[in-house]
Amino acid sequence: MAWSKLKQNLESFLCPALDGSVEYRATSYRYLPGKAGTCYIAVDKKNVLNMSDTTTLIKWYESEQEIKNDSSIQIPINDEEIEAVRKENKGIVPEDRLQVIARGRKLSQYAKEIMSAQSSLSKSNFIAVANNFLSTPIEESLESNDILLNILALVDRRVGKKRILNMSVKMKLKHPIVQYFYELRLSTL
Repeated sequence: MAWSKLKQNLESFLCPALDGSVEYRATSYRYLPGKAGTCYIAVDKKNVLNMSDTTTLIKWYESEQEIKNDSSIQIPINDEEIEAVRKENKGIVPEDRLQVIARGRKLSQYAKEIMSAQSSLSKSNFIAVANNFLSTPIEESLESNDILLNILALVDRRVGKKRILNMSVKMKLKHPIVQYFYELRLSTL
């Protein structure tokens, strides 16, 4: 699909409150056939997401330790996870330490998922992902581990107010750029 038609399709799915605020843009290099163009998402005329550029407004993590040491990351821990640690250690670990161990394990898993998602995003082709988004159900895009699919789904008009409000816990485990677009969508409700 040509870029102009793809852009038109994507923008037709934008929720009415974000129409005109969120834009999909692309640059191409006509005289450099070996150089691919880049696509990016702009919010209020500011480039918020450019997949190949680490100078965007959103924090990009460079290592797993950076994610683990980021105090702004809040990981919810449930009783089942604490109980699993308790059983694994045969109940000899103090209660407050169980939470620390469970949080550390969950944070490590989260860090690996974030790093994997970031690396796949930098290698992804925006046009291919956008075409995939247009041909898959919105639920699959919301549940996906792909950052770009999550963003496209969050700004979609097919995602209603109730669903957005029910996603708050799940959004804490997503990449900061996905959280940014979630907050942007929340601000329109």
